[in-house]
Amino acid sequence: MRPFPVLALVVLALGGCARHEPPGFQGYLEGEFVYVGSPLAGRLEVLAVEKGKRVEAGTPLFTLERTAELAAQRQAADQLAAATARLEDLKKGSRPSELAALGARVDHAKAAAELSRLELGRQEALFKNQVISSSEFDRVRLAHEQDVRSVEELSAQLSTAQLGGRSDAIAAATADARAAAAAKERADWNVEQKSQAATRAGLVYDTLYRPGEFVVAGNPVVVLLPPENIKARFFVPEGEFAGLKAGDTVRVSLSGRPALAARISYLSPQPEYTPPVLYNRANRSKLVFLVEAVFEPADARDLHPGQPVDVTVAR
Repeated sequence: MRPFPVLALVVLALGGCARHEPPGFQGYLEGEFVYVGSPLAGRLEVLAVEKGKRVEAGTPLFTLERTAELAAQRQAADQLAAATARLEDLKKGSRPSELAALGARVDHAKAAAELSRLELGRQEALFKNQVISSSEFDRVRLAHEQDVRSVEELSAQLSTAQLGGRSDAIAAATADARAAAAAKERADWNVEQKSQAATRAGLVYDTLYRPGEFVVAGNPVVVLLPPENIKARFFVPEGEFAGLKAGDTVRVSLSGRPALAARISYLSPQPEYTPPVLYNRANRSKLVFLVEAVFEPADARDLHPGQPVDVTVAR
């Protein structure tokens, strides 16, 4: 029997003791951009940011010409003020001077009714003694009744004046005030939409218009790239794909900087390449699946879409 070479034994021993590095995968950085535009059209008046600069949330980005919107806003404000004043006027009823005049008329009518009541008493005694005729007594009696009705009529007018407008009129005025308030809100919204600010901190990746150019409604003017929107996209062979799951930590290596930790956020349910034959052991190795991993925003701040990366699974 031939002796087994010593060198082969050493190689086998070293191979058995060697640590197996986790498999690496190739990929690239991808960015999900935020396109900031206005729902209203207009000429670009102010572009407040420059391409390549970083902005914080709330930083003004651009302003479109808004002369018409400001005029509509002032008109809506005046209409709202007028509708509100009409409603308040209906609720208040007549003015104090008008109420005082009606009150004086009621007092005058009461005095006339009291005088006619006294006169009716005297005439009634004379009528019973047959000093005056029935026609004269009837004239005095009817005059007193008329004075009483005048008191009732004027008192009702005073009560109505104190109540204010009718319920239906107040309801209509209330609806008009609500409609004017809604028109004011819409006018305010139109003015606000002509100026856009950054909703998130990030890099001004691109500016698509220059001041003086006309911007169509809905077209983006500024392209932002928040750091949390940068992710690594890499492709995993079918053999290693089954061992990955969402939430796993991976190490992403880029040229010229230390490796960064990332978290798997997406695993594609479909292979990126399918051979045009039935699956078998020979061609299953050709299948690769897309996997995406996201960084911590602080780590992704200086990353750029398109950079090639090498990804290893942290074990």
